[in-house]
Amino acid sequence: MSYRETPAPAPLRDLAECVWVREGAGHARILPDGCMDLVQVNGAMMIAGPDTSATLSDQRTPIATGIRFRPGALPRLLGIPASELHDQRVALESVRPEAAGGSLTSVAARLMRRDTTRETTPWSTAQLRHITMRFATGATVQSVADEIGCSPRNLQRHSAAVYGYGPATLRRVLRFRQAVHLLQAGRSVADTAYTVGYADQAHLSRQVLALAGVTAGQLASGANRSTEVPSGSTTVA
Repeated sequence: MSYRETPAPAPLRDLAECVWVREGAGHARILPDGCMDLVQVNGAMMIAGPDTSATLSDQRTPIATGIRFRPGALPRLLGIPASELHDQRVALESVRPEAAGGSLTSVAARLMRRDTTRETTPWSTAQLRHITMRFATGATVQSVADEIGCSPRNLQRHSAAVYGYGPATLRRVLRFRQAVHLLQAGRSVADTAYTVGYADQAHLSRQVLALAGVTAGQLASGANRSTEVPSGSTTVA
C-alpha cells in the first residue's frame, strides 16, 4: 500500500490541509485528529466525520482519494453540525445530493458556493484557525471565550457544531495528534509527553491506548509504516 499527499488547490488552502491518494489494498488503523475528509472510492463520494477513537479500515479497491479539511472547516460547507457526523462515514448524496458527482475538486467547488449559516459556522475562517490553535495548545474555555468575545456556554455549544466535539474532547484529540506526529518521527515516549504537555509518560500512554487502541510504543515502533489517510494519522500494516 502506498500513500502520498499534495497541497490543496489554491481556492481550498484556507479550508483544507491536503489532497491525498492511497493506492493498493490493505488494512489501516485510522486515528482521530479533529479533521473531516471528503473521500472518493470507486466513484462514490463519502464524508468521513470527526473521530473520537481509532477505526480500522480495510481498503479493497485499487485507489482511494480524499481532501482532508482542517478541523471545523467542512461543516461550514456542508451546512450541518459536525456533531451529527462524528464517528461516522456518510454518503455525500445523503447530506448534499446537489453537490455530489464528478471529481473531488469539483464537489468541493460546489460546496464552497453555498451560503454558510450562522448556526453551523459562527466564526470566520481566521477565527476558526485561531480557536483551533488555542485549544491545540491547551487553552481553557474561559480564556478562548474572552478572546473571541463570547460566553463560555456559547463556546461550548458552537464547538460541538463546528468540530463535532466539546472543547475538552477537542483539546484531547488535538494534543493526541501532536503526540502521534512526534512518536512517528522517532521521539521517545517520555520526551513526547513532556513536549506536548501531558502530566507524565503514564498519562500519555493511557491517552494513546484510549484513542488509538494500541500502545505508545507500538505507534513509535518501526514495525509498521506510519502515514496519514482519511481521516487522520494511521498505522498501515
